[in-house]
Amino acid sequence: MATPSTWTSAALIAGILVAAGASAARADDALLKDGTIGYVITDLHWKAYVTPDAKYECENGIYQWGPREQFKALYPEDGTIRTAQDTHLAFEIGIWFPDTSPDKFPYSEITGDIAFGMNLDGKVGPNDFVSPSGEPGIDNQLWRSVGCNENYRPPEGTTQDYANKSLRNTRYSRLLLELTGVSSLENDEDVTVTMYRGLDNLLTDATGAQIVPGGTMRIDAKWGEKVVRTFKGKIVNGTLITEPEPDVVIPWATDTLPPTVTRFRDMRMQLNLRPDVAIGYFGGYVDLEAWYWETMKSESTHHQSNGRTTLSSLYKILRKNADAYPDPKTGEYTALSSALEAQFVQTYIVHPTDENATAQDESVRVAADAQNAR
Repeated sequence: MATPSTWTSAALIAGILVAAGASAARADDALLKDGTIGYVITDLHWKAYVTPDAKYECENGIYQWGPREQFKALYPEDGTIRTAQDTHLAFEIGIWFPDTSPDKFPYSEITGDIAFGMNLDGKVGPNDFVSPSGEPGIDNQLWRSVGCNENYRPPEGTTQDYANKSLRNTRYSRLLLELTGVSSLENDEDVTVTMYRGLDNLLTDATGAQIVPGGTMRIDAKWGEKVVRTFKGKIVNGTLITEPEPDVVIPWATDTLPPTVTRFRDMRMQLNLRPDVAIGYFGGYVDLEAWYWETMKSESTHHQSNGRTTLSSLYKILRKNADAYPDPKTGEYTALSSALEAQFVQTYIVHPTDENATAQDESVRVAADAQNAR
């Protein structure tokens, strides 16, 4: 079997965990204050199983029909196309008003049977994947849809890269997790996990390149209210496992492009915990229409061209591979199973004492950011 190359390799993850845990063999008590510990996100990617030549997972090759390639084939420069309405406008209309009619161009999707993720529905079906470790029943139809597209493949995937830069460089996507009721980071049958949006910059080392634990994060109680969710969970042998939360909103931005959110149904977490770091998965069903409009439309056709993603073609595949939440009228599925790789470092979370002061402080900070960006 081909050896996978993931955005963050297993060896690197293991190294981080060992380094974090070795000097803090049982430093849990030092960081657990009244049974509480906080984490702030540093990396978030659609989890990718890839092989060096892509032949195992993409039998039909990497998708080649990006916006530029489709436009050139549809509208040849031979004088037969008379006006901009026949070309640019028509092409963009197909993006803004997508449909499920047969595509004029062949689409390449995942054909291999291995993928990262979780068994979200508790079943083993004919369209499910097997995890790299051999676990059957893995649900990840979003990866089936985008896995042969350069934008989503490490390490060159521009969509993934832009999103992670934004995660670190701006405060919009500052996702916080606060664990409460924790007696031990090794085993605990009943813990509560609350998700917030934070207000502050990440703490870095002297180079500014490495995110380090131990910083302080204030909660955005005003504009981040829609992000707040509470999960029930447990810790088993150092792994946090939460129950599904039916409706989750995660702030999402791609570098300098318009910020948006990603919406999940039945989202759950599986994170390996250490006093200084937490690394693992978010699993759940991405709302198809919301993901297309809110996430994909935060990038222009120009940016999508960097990794040959044609949105009108992708929409057809998303609808084809959707596997959950049937529409009550049509019976068509409206969501896709998915998996995100998430990495966090420990932080001290500060709860607001005056909501009005928090909102006013945030507006001042936003204005200062805008001034500094000029």
